[in-house]
Amino acid sequence: MAMDAGLRSFMLGVYNKVALGLLVSAGLAYLTGTYAPVRDLMFSVGANGRVGYTLLGMVISFSPIVLLFGSMFFMKNPTARGAGTLYWAVVAAIGASLGVNVLLYTGASIFQTFLITAAAFGALSLVGYTTKKDLTAFGSFLIMGVFGILIASVVNLFMKSPALYLAINGLGVLIFAGLIAYDTQRLKMTYYALRGDDASMGVATNYGALSLYINFINLFQFLLAFMGARR
Repeated sequence: MAMDAGLRSFMLGVYNKVALGLLVSAGLAYLTGTYAPVRDLMFSVGANGRVGYTLLGMVISFSPIVLLFGSMFFMKNPTARGAGTLYWAVVAAIGASLGVNVLLYTGASIFQTFLITAAAFGALSLVGYTTKKDLTAFGSFLIMGVFGILIASVVNLFMKSPALYLAINGLGVLIFAGLIAYDTQRLKMTYYALRGDDASMGVATNYGALSLYINFINLFQFLLAFMGARR
């Protein structure tokens, strides 16, 4: 029972950090999408209504990838403070870049899609938390799928194929839905491997929140592509 109480406390700490990260992201997205001085620094709107990124917007939107890959080389022995700094830096960058959705989609459809994503996230995370099936092999397959849709997305920047765009979004929903369940189970296993080591648990909380946050944001983005009502 003591271990179960510890697990619940650990997972609650992860979910609280994810929720706070989403709240910060929503605030930053609203700021960059509606406050004209900041919006004009981040995004451009053409005469035909086409929304794009400025140079600064491109730098900020790609900075999470740079931060994540950079952390693999520069954070060989991460501390809780270092992992926490990485988490909030990624949250801030992603939140600021999400302002483009405020320009592209109606507020009602963004809110509706967020609620659906939150409900799906809760259900999928519960599956990962309660299932007794080992999802390790399933998770490895899904991670390969992430690289696949990244490559397909780059290719479609040049092909501009509506059919490929639809396929990418459909696969994205399925892949990140699966990753939510997989990462939740992985966090459980991490807790049992590290319990008693407070320093490592602090790092695991931040990295666990980061993985679930990224899964949530990607699931939200892919669902928004299907469900969002364009302005």
